Amino acid sequence: MSKIIDGKAISEQIKREIAAEVANMIDHGQNAPHLAAVIVGDDGASKTYVASKEKACHSVGMTSSVYRLPESTTEAELLQTVEFLNNDPEIDGYIIQLPLPKHINEEKVIAAIKPEKDVDGFTSVNAGRMQLGLPCYIPATPNGIMELIKRSEIETSGKNVVVIGRSNIVGTPMAILMSRKGIDSTVTLCHSRTKNLPEIVRHADIVVVAIGKQGFLTADMVKPGAVVIDVGIHRIEDPTSPKGYKIMGDADYDEVAKVASMITPVPGGVGPMTIVSLLQNTLKAAKGEVYPK
Repeated sequence: MSKIIDGKAISEQIKREIAAEVANMIDHGQNAPHLAAVIVGDDGASKTYVASKEKACHSVGMTSSVYRLPESTTEAELLQTVEFLNNDPEIDGYIIQLPLPKHINEEKVIAAIKPEKDVDGFTSVNAGRMQLGLPCYIPATPNGIMELIKRSEIETSGKNVVVIGRSNIVGTPMAILMSRKGIDSTVTLCHSRTKNLPEIVRHADIVVVAIGKQGFLTADMVKPGAVVIDVGIHRIEDPTSPKGYKIMGDADYDEVAKVASMITPVPGGVGPMTIVSLLQNTLKAAKGEVYPK
């Protein structure tokens, strides 16, 4: 059976480190880092996620603000909010919670975010700087995965890595980060149209599955002893559960865990690291580590 990569425990360790830095900043007369979030509409998953971010901020001593806008908010009105946040000196970083209502152009809104405050790492400026290996805000989920790999002492040099999924939020950044000097992996980026995908995955020492399909990665696709990082999160109805549902990932966990040497559970693997990575980026923003103030 695989060793579990405990994202919850690792995220708590990082939170303690962040809390110590925040306390030190306050002790030296600086303001606590301030993270803002903008949420448009009443999407349940988005509201839950923003609430988790608020809670995480407070747990490390950061200031948190949430701008809750109605579903009817126009694109122009949202852009006005973005402009306000760009120019508010008290806010170190902010996020626009996705998805946005269909009548709002997400790309246009993201493009309006000031790169210095783009702690989600979604703007073209931060994406381009990441591609070039320059200081930037790395998207939270890939950044969290890199922390999991580092703190779990998973060997990456010379290893074959297969990333399944090519989104700009997870898959593509992961492929870039895993190929960086110092990580030194050989990366194959796969997606839904990749031919002979199972055969390609079976050669991987590390598999990052972020394709958005529940149970997609099966045990017969995994090389014995490989490390599996499961980014997927799916709410599946389960009458036997007190909540009426269970959370599952992109991997068939019970079967894959019998083959892999290490695996992230869902929940409790990548998820907690995503939120703590956002806190790390906010701390960097407050300290001027990426874009000097």
